[in-house]
Amino acid sequence: MTTTTISVTGADPYDITIGRDILDRVSSALAPAVRKVLVVHPPTLAARAAELRDRLLADTENGQREVLLAEVPDAEQGKRIEVAAFCWQVMGQADFTRTDAVVGYGGGAVTDLAGFVAATWLRGVQVVQVPTTVLGLVDASVGGKTGINTAEGKNLVGAFWAPSAVIGDLDELGSLSPNEATAGFAEVVKAGFIWAPEILDIIEADPVRAVDTQSAEFRRAVELAVGMKATVVSEDFREAGQREILNYGHTLGHAIEHAERYRWRHGAAISVGMLYAAELSRLAGRLSDAAAERHRTILESLGLPTAYRAGAWPQLLATMQRDKKTRGGMLRFILLDDIAKPTVLQAPDESLLFAAYQEIGS
Repeated sequence: MTTTTISVTGADPYDITIGRDILDRVSSALAPAVRKVLVVHPPTLAARAAELRDRLLADTENGQREVLLAEVPDAEQGKRIEVAAFCWQVMGQADFTRTDAVVGYGGGAVTDLAGFVAATWLRGVQVVQVPTTVLGLVDASVGGKTGINTAEGKNLVGAFWAPSAVIGDLDELGSLSPNEATAGFAEVVKAGFIWAPEILDIIEADPVRAVDTQSAEFRRAVELAVGMKATVVSEDFREAGQREILNYGHTLGHAIEHAERYRWRHGAAISVGMLYAAELSRLAGRLSDAAAERHRTILESLGLPTAYRAGAWPQLLATMQRDKKTRGGMLRFILLDDIAKPTVLQAPDESLLFAAYQEIGS
């Protein structure tokens, strides 16, 4: 099976490799000087993490590599300072040095955590990301944004820290439930709306095959989404400009996640957030009725949610005002002037925000 290599350029370049049965690439992605490796993984992947550890040990010459496993809570529960501290403790007790490494093996929450742990241990050690979910592959593991959550909001504490490699083994996605795969696919849909309309065409032609992790259509859509993100972050690593477009749907989406105490899947919340952004774009006179309706049709064809509780608006607004995307106390939204034409709306009138929410409130 062929592999696809997508490169992120800039000050800290690295490759994203997508293919099947390519976990052997993890060992070769580690620097020759690495003697200790911490594999961060969720409980659901304990057995497979042990297999990965054995692979990494088998690939070591003269048995000079030590591989430790750090099992962390699944999903957003793992993105807490207490969990990061546990990883630091393991590394400290094992005498990890600046030439050692972390491997993030799991979904987007795990790769976010692993990246943050790597960025902060001794002010930065190597991290290799091995995403095992759709969300992790197309979004969290690519771009070097790492972080943990606080009681006040999502990803408010973090660091920019580029991985040395991302190994996207599509076989790792085979155990995902249909709901998990579809929820993660919301980030692929986002890429279609802001950058690569071919993704939208793939979904409209056959929504079932689009989210089938074994199909050629799924792989094509994923590679387009990863390619989009690689291009954007290559030009704007620290979100000083163009990278901000990746927040499409995320301002409201993150507020929904916070309101739900992270019991909603990230992609489900972002789906609602994208429709909200589309309706806000429409009411602001930027997006046509047809383009806004295309959002609803595509998201619903995938079984993704497009509505949230009508009475939740005051809570959501308060959370958005604390969001890390707020600048100088002013809310900022990524909107669309048209499909694949993102733009920024700063400090919108609250009456406009509320009117757009009325379009998705249930």
